[in-house]
Amino acid sequence: MRTPTLKPHLNVSDQTNTSVSRKKRSFKPSAEFQRQANLGSMASYKKLHAESVNSPDTFWKRMANEHLVWRKPFTKVCTWKEPHAKWFTGGRLNVSENCIDRHLGTARENKAAIIFEGEPGDVRTITYRQLYFHVSRFAHIFENMGVGPGDRVAIYMPMVPEAVIAMLACARIGAVHTVIFGGFSSEAIKDRINDCKAKLVITADGGWRRGKVVELKSTVDRALAGTPSVQSVIVLKRTGNPVTMQEGRDIWWHDAWKGGPNHHKAKAFDSEHPLFILYTSGSTGKPKGVLHTSAGYLLGAKLTSHYVFDLKDTDRYFCSADIGWITGHSYVVYGILSNGATLFLYEGAPNQPEPDRFWEMIDRHGLTILYTAPTAIRAFMRWGDNYVLKHNLDSLRLLGSVGEPISPEAWLWYHKMIGKGRCPIVDTWWQTETGSIMISPMPGATPCVPGTATLPFFGVSPKFVDDKGKEVPRGTDGKMVITKPWPSMLRTLWGDDERFKQTYFSEFPGWYFTGDGARQDKDGNFWIIGRVDDVLNVSGHRIGTAEVEGALATHPAVAEAAAVGRPDDLKGQALVVFVTLKTGHAATPELKEALRAHVGKEIGAIAKPDQVRFAAALPKTRSGKIMRRILKQIASGGEVKGDTSTLEDFSVVAALQAED
Repeated sequence: MRTPTLKPHLNVSDQTNTSVSRKKRSFKPSAEFQRQANLGSMASYKKLHAESVNSPDTFWKRMANEHLVWRKPFTKVCTWKEPHAKWFTGGRLNVSENCIDRHLGTARENKAAIIFEGEPGDVRTITYRQLYFHVSRFAHIFENMGVGPGDRVAIYMPMVPEAVIAMLACARIGAVHTVIFGGFSSEAIKDRINDCKAKLVITADGGWRRGKVVELKSTVDRALAGTPSVQSVIVLKRTGNPVTMQEGRDIWWHDAWKGGPNHHKAKAFDSEHPLFILYTSGSTGKPKGVLHTSAGYLLGAKLTSHYVFDLKDTDRYFCSADIGWITGHSYVVYGILSNGATLFLYEGAPNQPEPDRFWEMIDRHGLTILYTAPTAIRAFMRWGDNYVLKHNLDSLRLLGSVGEPISPEAWLWYHKMIGKGRCPIVDTWWQTETGSIMISPMPGATPCVPGTATLPFFGVSPKFVDDKGKEVPRGTDGKMVITKPWPSMLRTLWGDDERFKQTYFSEFPGWYFTGDGARQDKDGNFWIIGRVDDVLNVSGHRIGTAEVEGALATHPAVAEAAAVGRPDDLKGQALVVFVTLKTGHAATPELKEALRAHVGKEIGAIAKPDQVRFAAALPKTRSGKIMRRILKQIASGGEVKGDTSTLEDFSVVAALQAED
């Protein structure tokens, strides 16, 4: 256990900001890993990063020419007219060609592009050449249905190879895909389809999750009752559950598939041609359609995959994210396939049929890289070490973390139990809006410090500022901004450029505001505290909920915790924590007081929770994120409102409400 020490912090605003800095352990890459790494020394990293921020045109021109296949060379690297960027002006390319065709005629042609395992245990392998045939035929199907460049296609699918094929076929013909997470409700689907006016929907009869069929087609049918732009629906038969097919609109995937050609000449598009729209939550409740374009986004995804994951031709890479999220776009599909690695796709839950499903698959398929979320890691910890110890995991050589800050305790468990002490961990910070990883260790160069995302990627120049935009000293919490454009940045919000400007560039004009609080320690490492809107104002003190959760995680009885605020007449906000205990620990009043005291010791008395509530489980989405919005409503004693369709288990909410 590390000894906590309190450090003074300057104000982010005119309030006191409470934070914690604990003793740090550093893990340097092994000499063996460094020898084979795509970037094998800190000196190399520093040289490349300095060039990328001091001579960005020179750096990005070289990287774009080395890493992308162009049909027509670009004439200008970047045009920046705040807040709009254009990258690689004049250039033409095709994203699908960069992910598939470039590998044909090489040693990669007959290697596995995708290894798929369904939750029931069915396995398929698709080589790069076979993937070319699949995507080519589907591109012809699109064109025969009247889908062309710029048309929007909505994809609402389980985690199956056909979802990847559909995305790449869209890119091949210049259609703009919007992938909708397979757990969203019919209302959420309708809102997204209507916002982008999608012409075609691709779905499946269902998908497998925790041994049950998740019905997808019926959910789409309810949505399409109010979506006048949709002309056609393609339906994959995955589970065989009965569905209703509307004549003249719906067609089975296998029927559309029959008799089509296996070759398709990819069309070349302008570097700024729209690639996809991905909807992300907004503070107003209306989803924001983040628009990413072709060349800059692809370069960001490919380059970060090459360096951050140290991708090799021999790698079998497993990212547990759904393709409905940005992680699935960049680090399941585009970044991995453009590098020619083998992608492992898994359809179902990590504990189906038992909590060792991931470890069993890693051993059986010889997977080399695992990229998953801290939420999943905490669940693995809670399920117990015995499920891990049954397996060798000796094929793994690199681990990654994504989605939220990972606590040092979870990092150390991940490193010891899953990585067996030998695998570097890349703790990555980035966003839907950034398109690709922005801050991360370089596994062959950067010493890893549990809990910190360490250093910025090439071309990324962050600053930490107070509310007035003044840079704060090292060791002090601030708001994180990015001061220069980067290739994979979002271009706008679909149909709402004014909201794009207001959301990301109004608070600190000229800089992209990430919405996150962070600090830089004396060694230069970046510590992400969490969303600024997840910072509570308790008696005039600003307390980051992520830090409270991190402090609770250091207690031996705590498996997982979530901190939220509720209105308080005296303090402004009161701090409520929901705690799930490890097996063998009883939920007693004495433990509640012990946990309050523990947070006070770790952070300071002002951060002691006003209320500790024990929970058998926390409400989570199917992707593993804690739904803090629901916890806030429960903590405030109010009714649970809003869309709960992405909840993994509705009984969790009912149990929490029953304890009120």
